Amino acid sequence: MGMAHRGRLNVLVNVMGKNPSKLFDEFGGKHDDALGSGDVKYHQGYSSDFVTPGGNVHLALAFNPSHLEIVNPVVIGSVRARLDRRDCSQGDLVLPITIHGDSAIAGQGVVQETFNMSQARAFKVGGTVRIVINNQVGFTTSKEEDTRSGEYCTEIAKMVQAPILHVNGDDPEAVILATQIALDYRNEFKRDVVIDLVCYRRHGHNEADEPSATQPLMYKTVKTHATPRQLYADKLISEGSLTKNAIDELTGYYRKLLDEGQCTVEQWRPMTAHSVDWTPYIGHEWDADYDKAISLDKLKALALSVSSFPENHPVHPRVKKIYDDRLSMAQGKKLLDWGMAENLAYASIVDAGKRVRITGQDLGRGTFFHRHAVLHNQDDGSTYLPLQNISEAQGPFDIHDSVLSEVSVLAFEYGYTTAEPAGLTIWEAQFGDFANCAQVVFDQFISSGEQKWGRLCGLTMLLPHGYEGQGPEHSSARLERFLQLCADHNMQVCVPSTPAQVFNMLRRQVVRPMRRPLVVMSPKSLLRHPLAVSSLEELATGEFKNVIGEVDELDPKAVERVVFCSGKVYYELLEQRRKGELNNIAIVRIEQLYPFPEKDLQAAIKDYQHVKQFVWCQEEPQNQGAWYCSQHHFRAAIPDGTYLTYAGRNASAAPGWLYVYACERTTSACHSSVNLGLTLKE
Repeated sequence: MGMAHRGRLNVLVNVMGKNPSKLFDEFGGKHDDALGSGDVKYHQGYSSDFVTPGGNVHLALAFNPSHLEIVNPVVIGSVRARLDRRDCSQGDLVLPITIHGDSAIAGQGVVQETFNMSQARAFKVGGTVRIVINNQVGFTTSKEEDTRSGEYCTEIAKMVQAPILHVNGDDPEAVILATQIALDYRNEFKRDVVIDLVCYRRHGHNEADEPSATQPLMYKTVKTHATPRQLYADKLISEGSLTKNAIDELTGYYRKLLDEGQCTVEQWRPMTAHSVDWTPYIGHEWDADYDKAISLDKLKALALSVSSFPENHPVHPRVKKIYDDRLSMAQGKKLLDWGMAENLAYASIVDAGKRVRITGQDLGRGTFFHRHAVLHNQDDGSTYLPLQNISEAQGPFDIHDSVLSEVSVLAFEYGYTTAEPAGLTIWEAQFGDFANCAQVVFDQFISSGEQKWGRLCGLTMLLPHGYEGQGPEHSSARLERFLQLCADHNMQVCVPSTPAQVFNMLRRQVVRPMRRPLVVMSPKSLLRHPLAVSSLEELATGEFKNVIGEVDELDPKAVERVVFCSGKVYYELLEQRRKGELNNIAIVRIEQLYPFPEKDLQAAIKDYQHVKQFVWCQEEPQNQGAWYCSQHHFRAAIPDGTYLTYAGRNASAAPGWLYVYACERTTSACHSSVNLGLTLKE
């Protein structure tokens, strides 16, 4: 279940079986110290088990931040993970229920996005039951004039032809009938259905609000209107079903349970275990030991598997050339490029029986024509996936081009990973810049979910990043924003620069017994850069290097300047240094910017203790990238008595320039090139 704030306390106590005494403690400002910051009582989730005539039922209410409807794709993603784990494609074993406000369902765009996802292959769950608590007012906003343009708040559901059942919230038996109809429809047709509970809000936006200040006419009526409990009691008495004494006894008994802090739900049972075992992933940190290496023979066999497809499956000539090259890589005739190493990482994971799930726009092919995990038959349009044909005992490999959305898809995948820790779940942005459309998911779930709610999540996000002259919206995944969100070891931010690094980074995310989000500034030009290649032996070590030291055979004593950098700018620096034979400058790559690998960096510069000048070089403008967020880490790692300077573009309001414009301002745009001792092209 997923819902926003109003009515949540009622659901927690009277549906989920939360102990009232615990809720009252939260009103008093108490929270579980193990959860770090904790969260307000209106955001808390809960899980419990119930005994029913049909057997035990596990019920879960998702944690929800203040963004009202963003929980919907999270809930549906969690349901999809539970269905996949049970190998249930029809949605018979798990039911998603989302509870909406009337203003929110009409006003929040993510609702439309989840309706749009409801029948898409990557996101379908056999239909969601959507319940609208129609209070006919949005905080203080009038429904007739300001909250929407349509007659009904539920009109958005017409986009998928979902049935909409309007029912009077004052009539409990009518509500039950509508619910039975909705469930029958969902179970029969595996599609979304909406129940519109037409009702009102008695006490305003919260317990302390005075609603009559802004809605005087409505609340004159509300104050004189009997509650649903009283109306139903009067009906039962009038028809002879119950006496007034019996009703008073039931009411008194319920009040007694509240006063004594006892559970109010008779069928409730303490939850004995989660539906999936999280024990192996609890209590581990970044330095947790794990079996890194993979045998070279196994890697060669997997390389042949991911490079092969049936002869009777004709592919596009350009794709055929890519697979011919991959076969040469598998045979040791060529070094591996990025696409080959990435596909090999997935192969090694599914070969171990784990699930790999990847979604995103243009994903199967890859935005930059590099992945080609899905091969399209040029004669009949059928598809073949080498990664689904590794072995008979392999784990599932699910890869889908997603609906054209960032926020709902990312939230869906976050929900998926909070319910499925064992495999590798990836969301890839078409361009990393577009991830800003999903900023609420990064802010309120991915970066803070563990501290607020104790929710572990191993989601991996691939965000293509790099200044290749494609303009301000195709350059930057906004590295600085993710680094600003980093604290308390809440997530990892990596900028891998070689195929071996991406292979070992992706494997590490599954093999290491720790589940925290991984944000990757993935490359564009490095996908085919002649220097960005690796051998099978480098992959087989299984080691992701947080820092990569100098690769050329420089005399350490002759080094006068050390340049730190991340990403593709490394290769530009390397080529310029080799071209100018500047052997007095060492270049050190920082591949993981958070958690910052201070000890690894110190080890990489141990031979340069005599150097006085250290430089951080980045391709992003000075107010972006890693400089502002990470310079204190750089300074802590360099020897005492030395100094650190910046080399890169000037501060800029926009992330990047078009290439032609940049060429006209090379001098000013890289104003600190003197600190490098190198001349860089923009």
